[in-house]
Amino acid sequence: MTAPRDPEDELAGTEAPFVSHLVELRDRLLRALIAVGVAFGVLAVWPGPGALYDLLAAPLVSHLPQGATLIATNVISPFLVPLKITLLAAFLVALPVVLYQIWAFVAPGLYSHEKRMVLPLVVSSTVLFFLGVAFCYFFVFGQVFRFIQSFAPKSITAAPDIEAYLSFVMTMFIAFGSAFEVPVAVVVLARLGIVSIEQLKAWRGYFIVGAFIAAAIITPPDVVSQLALAIPMCLLYETGLWAARLFIKHTQAPDAESEAETDRAT
Repeated sequence: MTAPRDPEDELAGTEAPFVSHLVELRDRLLRALIAVGVAFGVLAVWPGPGALYDLLAAPLVSHLPQGATLIATNVISPFLVPLKITLLAAFLVALPVVLYQIWAFVAPGLYSHEKRMVLPLVVSSTVLFFLGVAFCYFFVFGQVFRFIQSFAPKSITAAPDIEAYLSFVMTMFIAFGSAFEVPVAVVVLARLGIVSIEQLKAWRGYFIVGAFIAAAIITPPDVVSQLALAIPMCLLYETGLWAARLFIKHTQAPDAESEAETDRAT
């Protein structure tokens, strides 16, 4: 008959590894913050906060009536809003470094097949988010502002507030960046076995209806922006179904791969 184990023995030797993980996490966070800080410093010098805001406001300004400009209703808005945009741009520029620090911290605890799963998801989700933001800036903004100004009465002179415009831009960027993550969500759901690819195909019609409802809620009340968000979501859903098959095939655990090869041999 064995003696009962002392509860303290189960924790023996865990303090040092736990502290070392905390130290490594602190170092990774500091490196990520330093990368953001360096990017912020560079962007603050060139092209500068004012130039960055002008670049962000260009799609709207180009569709305003001649002589109309954006206004600031808050005393410190001309100072704070460009700084916020510079900080946001610095984070986006430093995002590859931030993601690498996260990956370097997590990777040692993953199996080889798990590494093959996580790294492509991190890279693809980042690229898709940037594509969604770029699609919104270069295509959607121009169409939306042109559509809105075409309905504005001639007796109204448009003079949007810069803080309201920043809030609008951030909402649209997050909406389109998140919408472009649909393939990643489909792949993760299929890879984790939460739903099968056949079920996702069967739910295609429900997703299309949900995409148009979400677009109507998130975007401004105009047809252009709603279609510009809903249609790419539907196309990306189909892309996710195609990518899920490839992803599941190439990220199986070694046991699953050997079993699959045995099944094919028999």
